[in-house]
Amino acid sequence: MTRDPSSPDHLTEVLRRAGVLGSAHVSGVAVEKSGPTILSQIAHLRLSYQGPVHGAPRSIILKTEPPDRRGQRWYSGSQEVAFYTGVAPLMTQQLVPRCFEAEADPETQSWHLLLEDLTDTHVIATRWPLPPSHQQCETIIDTLARFHGAWWDDRRLGNAIGTWPDAANTTSRMQRLADAYAHFADRLGDNLTRERRNLFEQFLAAAPSLSAARYDSHQHITIAHGDAHVWNCFLPRDPADGARWFDWDAWFIGLGASDLAYMMAMHWYPDRRRRCEAPLLDHYHAVLLANGVAGYDRRALQDDYRLAALFRLQTPVWQAAYDIPPVIWWNNLERILLAIDDMGCRELLT
Repeated sequence: MTRDPSSPDHLTEVLRRAGVLGSAHVSGVAVEKSGPTILSQIAHLRLSYQGPVHGAPRSIILKTEPPDRRGQRWYSGSQEVAFYTGVAPLMTQQLVPRCFEAEADPETQSWHLLLEDLTDTHVIATRWPLPPSHQQCETIIDTLARFHGAWWDDRRLGNAIGTWPDAANTTSRMQRLADAYAHFADRLGDNLTRERRNLFEQFLAAAPSLSAARYDSHQHITIAHGDAHVWNCFLPRDPADGARWFDWDAWFIGLGASDLAYMMAMHWYPDRRRRCEAPLLDHYHAVLLANGVAGYDRRALQDDYRLAALFRLQTPVWQAAYDIPPVIWWNNLERILLAIDDMGCRELLT
């Protein structure tokens, strides 16, 4: 992949292919702002045109690999490219940003996305790490539930879309996790108490059978976002519009409750979680039912949520291994341990 995705000629080709440009062409591209996130580089491109333009975007988002992580195989961007090429085009509801182009080169590990710019119509609820209001959380969870409901037990899961993990895949993944945990424990030293080490060791031993017991039936499974914190959701400025979930680089076939546990159990402190968790789970469940999900009662959701919270023990370990800043993974570790104790998740290990 050698083309410059931000060149006028390339953008002209892309937008014509998307049916939004007609006979006009992009005559100029200005980088309004550009900067890194933890795992990507985001550029806001302002476009100018020559010729009649009706409905063409005034600006577009270019998302690429960050320069300091270029070529790292653990994060090549290919998963998000796969989402926008294989999943998003099949959706009938507008729950994610429109993608004009998604390309990845497996040889060079280079990749890019050209996405609609929602800056004028949508906002992030709050500045990280402040939690949104309860009403904003309902909107965020409503959109997530509609996405999950749209893919709930879809026959294409594991066939045309994604893959089911087999025994060899699970064994390999758990070995990588065990290796990452060993480095994690060494790094923390006596900041990781013996009692917490025992919990991690029990989890590593029990995780394969717990996962198999829940997943092998392939029932009540959907596409999970995988990084479903509230700052990955754009909220509409106009209530008549809808929210949009973005940053799909960690999606997988799994439990919808996995996203909820990531959002609430791992990111919220006990006081807020105890006040908001149950009502928001109720709301999520009601939206699932309203979107055609059947045979999945509220108790089943609660059971999945507890299991998903326990499995979130993995998250700070992987975040530390991938050199995510400690201000993120250390606080995630402390909060998920509190949630696991609050919900009695250790019982699942016995």
